[in-house]
Amino acid sequence: MTDYSAALLWVLIIASLGFSTFAVFFSLSRHRRAHPPAVARPSGEDVAAEAARKVIREFEKNAQSVDSALVTWSPETLRKILAVDLPDAQVIVVSNREPYIHNTRHDGIANDGIELLVPASGLVSALEPITRACAGTWIAYGGGTADRLTVDKDDRVQVPPGNPSYTLRRVWLTEDEYQGYYLGFANEGLWPLCHIAFTRPVFRLSDWEAYEAVNRKFADTVVAEARNERPIVLVQDYHFALLPRMIRERLPEAIIITFWHIPWPNSEVYSICPWRERILEGLLGSSIIGFHTQFHANNFTESVDRFLESRIERADAAISYGGQTTLVHAYPISIEWPAELLAKLPDVEDCRARLRERFALKPDVKLAVGVERLDYTKGILDRFQALDELFKRHPEWIGKLVFLQIAAPSRGTLPAYQLLHDECHRYAEELNERYGSEGYRPVIMVAEHHSQEQVYEIYRGADICMVTSLHDGMNLVAKEFVAARDDEQGVLMLSTFAGASRELLEALIVNPYDAAMMSEALLQALTMTPDEQRERMRPMREIVRNNNVYRWAGSMLLDAARLRKRGDLEKVTGGAAPPVHDNVISIAERKRVAR
Repeated sequence: MTDYSAALLWVLIIASLGFSTFAVFFSLSRHRRAHPPAVARPSGEDVAAEAARKVIREFEKNAQSVDSALVTWSPETLRKILAVDLPDAQVIVVSNREPYIHNTRHDGIANDGIELLVPASGLVSALEPITRACAGTWIAYGGGTADRLTVDKDDRVQVPPGNPSYTLRRVWLTEDEYQGYYLGFANEGLWPLCHIAFTRPVFRLSDWEAYEAVNRKFADTVVAEARNERPIVLVQDYHFALLPRMIRERLPEAIIITFWHIPWPNSEVYSICPWRERILEGLLGSSIIGFHTQFHANNFTESVDRFLESRIERADAAISYGGQTTLVHAYPISIEWPAELLAKLPDVEDCRARLRERFALKPDVKLAVGVERLDYTKGILDRFQALDELFKRHPEWIGKLVFLQIAAPSRGTLPAYQLLHDECHRYAEELNERYGSEGYRPVIMVAEHHSQEQVYEIYRGADICMVTSLHDGMNLVAKEFVAARDDEQGVLMLSTFAGASRELLEALIVNPYDAAMMSEALLQALTMTPDEQRERMRPMREIVRNNNVYRWAGSMLLDAARLRKRGDLEKVTGGAAPPVHDNVISIAERKRVAR
């Protein structure tokens, strides 16, 4: 490398780190001139690379003291990152579920009888505000009965209705494709494989072929929607494990960020999958793979190490495979802080009164709630067992506690879900027969979809929220409950097997497999004083407010910007750019975007 090239390399490194770090570089450089090393420095490429590494190491020590929580993460923060760090970048989101569904009403009149449904989905609630902020394109399966009636000739519709800010591009699937790809391989195969809830995965060759074909169809759509060779593509969840590689083959300069919303099992469990290598190869087409927790990221890395010939750079959280490097990081997902929603809702006392009137509850009855899809990973039956155990150990609570389970119907055509539905209703009836009396039912099951406002009203009117997942990537119900309680009251019971338990440490952390322990935690929640509730709720609300969904997305976009800058640097230097510690850039950039 010539002196000129080395100098250019230094300029680009400093620029990629941000000029706010220049003083650190200058100070360290001056120190080295005043105290030269005892051995002669090598010349050429090694000089610049080694010097950069030393500076980065020193910079990391200084950067670690930066409190990134001081950044106010908002839609404006994301727009600033895109404008400054990713100018002209097109953001494309890919998911199975769409953020807005158009259905035909029962009256069946096409134009006048179309209703809009916003699905109750953690993924949608997390990604929709992001896509709005980025003015991006969201590609999803169009499954609504009126979805085809509301798109233009290119299968696009502008959303949100009334105030459009991004494009929804719908992909059409045949019934066979949907059955094989979604209900089959994704939800009878990958879902139970990744959630260690002791439901046996089912793998069929026909389902795999449908899964592969649908991933290819979505890849075609991404390429068609891309305005240039360098989009930022955010691939969501286990429905699209093959998609990153398919996109990479056709858009080699794209930044592809794949976020796996569910757990990743250990390599022994993962080895059950007949197409384990193909899935790993597909995911490693990503520039970045994100998980909710470092534990799941580590499991993924171990699976790659076991089944693929690859190079694992554990210190840099990177995997090199097929001539490409993929970063594997933990990005804990969160929610949009619901300030506007809370402003619309009645105060807590009114919510309590409405809830008790709706379900005919006495004013002095304590109310515990569970809110989720009817899914065998959520530990609903385990809550019933804990309630049963509480009444056996502490019969004085019979008649004074009601458990309300909101269980939105889900995947009802699959045998495991049909069985769960029947078991839940049967167990609820048994408890009501055993402990109920005239005017009192200890368990109320409501198998209906609820709007976001309805769900938040339930959160605000409850005394206890039970989140007892047998295995969960994150679980946003826990965070929504905390955000809903602006009165700083209420108790969160949270499974140790949900990713949220790594953040919400003031919750009552429980093992859902231990009914006796859960019953004691339930008793603790029932008898907790208002002061202790406030002491626990206040720091949890602060965590959810600061670590919101914009921080989740912003962290990934900042890492995407760093990768893009580094790629441009390597083009200039012929691949001589030194490795950069992943966390350093994110911390420095977060400090900069706060200004």
